[in-house]
Amino acid sequence: MRTPKKSALRTASVPAGGLPADRRADDAIWPRVTHEVADDLAVDAVARDRAGLAPYDEVARLQEAGLPALLTAPGPLGRGADWRTACAVVREISAADGSVGELLAHHCVLSWTSRFLGAPAGPRSLDSRTAKERWLLAGAVEPPRPEPGRPGLALTPAGGGGYLLDGRGAFASGVTVADRLVVGARCTETGDLLLVLADPAHPAVTAEPCAERVGQRLAGAGTVAFERLPVGPGNVLGTLPRDEHTVAPYATLAPLALRLLLVHVALGIAEGALAEARDVSRAGLAAAPHAADPAAGDDPYLLRAYGELATSAHTAAAVVERATDALARGLLAERLLDVEERSDIAVLVAAAETVAHPAALDITTRILQLVAPAGPPPGFDRFWRNARALTAPVPPDHRLRDIGDHYLNGTHARLTLLA
Repeated sequence: MRTPKKSALRTASVPAGGLPADRRADDAIWPRVTHEVADDLAVDAVARDRAGLAPYDEVARLQEAGLPALLTAPGPLGRGADWRTACAVVREISAADGSVGELLAHHCVLSWTSRFLGAPAGPRSLDSRTAKERWLLAGAVEPPRPEPGRPGLALTPAGGGGYLLDGRGAFASGVTVADRLVVGARCTETGDLLLVLADPAHPAVTAEPCAERVGQRLAGAGTVAFERLPVGPGNVLGTLPRDEHTVAPYATLAPLALRLLLVHVALGIAEGALAEARDVSRAGLAAAPHAADPAAGDDPYLLRAYGELATSAHTAAAVVERATDALARGLLAERLLDVEERSDIAVLVAAAETVAHPAALDITTRILQLVAPAGPPPGFDRFWRNARALTAPVPPDHRLRDIGDHYLNGTHARLTLLA
C-alpha cells in the first residue's frame, strides 16, 4: 500500500507527445511514470472531487504521460501493456483517484474489443488505432439497456456496408471526455447485435453528463444520444453472438476483464484510503503534546484497528492477484481457451469481487473513525463514496451462488457477454 508523495510537480518523465509507439510496455519507465501521475492526481484530489467537473484536466494529465496508449491490448511490437501491468497501473492510479482509475479500466478493456469479437484471422485494428491516435475509449461491450419509454440503440443499413446509428444509452464512464465510443446496437434489418466505433465529436452525437453521483464523480458517466450518425464499414468492430451456444469462450472474457479491472479500482481506493489515514494518524501523534512519550503511538486499540484493516487489504489483494494471474493466462490462450478454463476464471473473478468489495467498504468506513476523534479531515469521505458507488451495482448474492454452484456441482458459468 503506497502513500502518494503529494508532490505538486507534473510528471516530466515522458517526452512531449508521449512515448514512441514501439516502446515496450514492460519498460522500467512505466512504474515511474505511473507513480508520478498518481502523485500528481493526489495533490488536488479533494478539490477536484468537490468541483465535480467533467474530467478534461485529468484526461490531459493521463495523455501527457502516455497512459491511455499504454493501456491497450499488447501487440507484436510491444504496443500496449500485458494484463498484469495494466491491472497494476489501474490500481495505483485508483489509490490516488478512483474516478480516474475507473476511466482507465473501461478504456483498457474496450481496446481489446476487436480481439474478443473479431474473426480469428481478421485484423486487430482497434488496439493499434487507439495507441497510434492516442484515443481515450469509452462505452460498453454489451448493448446499453433501453430506458423506460425509449428505444435502445439501432443501426439502419445505409448502403455500402455502412449504417446510421440512432438511439440513446447510458454509460458508466468517460462519455463526456472520450475520443471514441464503443457501443452495441441492433441492426434493424437483420436483428444482429453489432459493436461499432463512434466519434463523439460528430454533430449527430450529444453527450449529457450524469448530474449528481454519490461517488466516482469524475469518471465521466452520462448519457449519449445518437441521431442518424453515419457509421462506415471500417468502424464495425464485430457481431455480438445471439446466445451462449454460438459464443466462443475467449470472447466472454470481455465482461470478466472489465469486472476484474473494476475490482482493482476498488482495491486501489481502499489501499489509498488506508495509506492516507495512516499518514494522518502519524501526523496527529507527532503533533500531540505527549509525542515525546514512547507510548504515544502504542495505543493498543489503534494498533489493533490498523492491523485488522491492513490484514483485510492484504487478504483481498491475494485473492485479486490469483484472479489476475488466471485471466492473464486466459488472454494468452485466446481461441484455444475452453469452456472449463473460462469457467474457472469466472469463479475466481467472482471470488475477487466478493472479497475485495466488502473489504473496500469496510476500510473506507472505518478510517473515518481512526483519523481524527473530532472528525475526519475534509475530503476523507470521498474514499467511502467512491467505493460505494463502484461496488453498489454488483450483486454479491449472485456471485456467491455461482461460486457455490461451481464448487459443489462443478457447474460451468454461463457463457455470456453481459457483465
